[in-house]
Amino acid sequence: METIKEFLEFELISLDHYKIRVYTLVTILIIFLITKLILRLIKKTLFRKRKINDFDKGNAYALFKIFRYVIWVIAIGLVLETIGIKVTVLVAGSAALLVGVGLGLQQTFNDVISGIILLSEKSIKIDDILEIDGDVVKMQSIGLRTSKGLNTDDISIIIPNSLITTNKVINWSHQAKKTRFRIDIGVAYGTDTELVIKILEESAFEHPDISDRELTEARLVNFGNSSLDFQVLFFSKNIFRINKVKSDIRRIINKKFTENSIDIPFPQMDLHLKSKLY
Repeated sequence: METIKEFLEFELISLDHYKIRVYTLVTILIIFLITKLILRLIKKTLFRKRKINDFDKGNAYALFKIFRYVIWVIAIGLVLETIGIKVTVLVAGSAALLVGVGLGLQQTFNDVISGIILLSEKSIKIDDILEIDGDVVKMQSIGLRTSKGLNTDDISIIIPNSLITTNKVINWSHQAKKTRFRIDIGVAYGTDTELVIKILEESAFEHPDISDRELTEARLVNFGNSSLDFQVLFFSKNIFRINKVKSDIRRIINKKFTENSIDIPFPQMDLHLKSKLY
């Protein structure tokens, strides 16, 4: 027993008032092991299968991120105290330095605060489909400073969190799993409008990713300069790949228009020449 005590009291490093003994390293190791164990238990508790729908995967992920950052800050504080560094004195003595660093890293701190807002507010979750600055991305992860998303070209995009919190962002997945989309098209004047509406609705609903036949609707929206302008509106759950869905529906529409001799006009301009008589 005495031998173990002497081993734990053995000094490894001695600098002024700071002495690192074997038991100091053992204590630090125990702190890290307990921290990892606590985080593993929290993660297992949050991500286990639940029968209720209120606590989904995105909410669990956001909550776990907050827990992880807080617990690691506490653990690092305990490690510094174990070494002999007083955290309160360290913070007070570094106040002026922290102000200077804060001014230099203002944008970084802005991103960090935005990350905390995203993780706590939970208005944006993992797998949500967002439209940011005209780009459609599927959220893969939400970090403290940056988030990562996958665009429609399967390219990972690193997004500063402040870009999400300060700019206008459309969350296609926020309210429901399916979203309403539209396709605009024009036909030549003199075309049977009832036939066009029927073809547009049938073409949209033929696609396997379109749901709710009764909510698929075609409209005559305007009398254009060169065409009768129509819209076909439909709901789809395939939000992330909606451009592919729209392309498929346009091909179906074009095929049916050809079969029914319906023309899609293009803008034309008449040029009149006046001869000058002498």
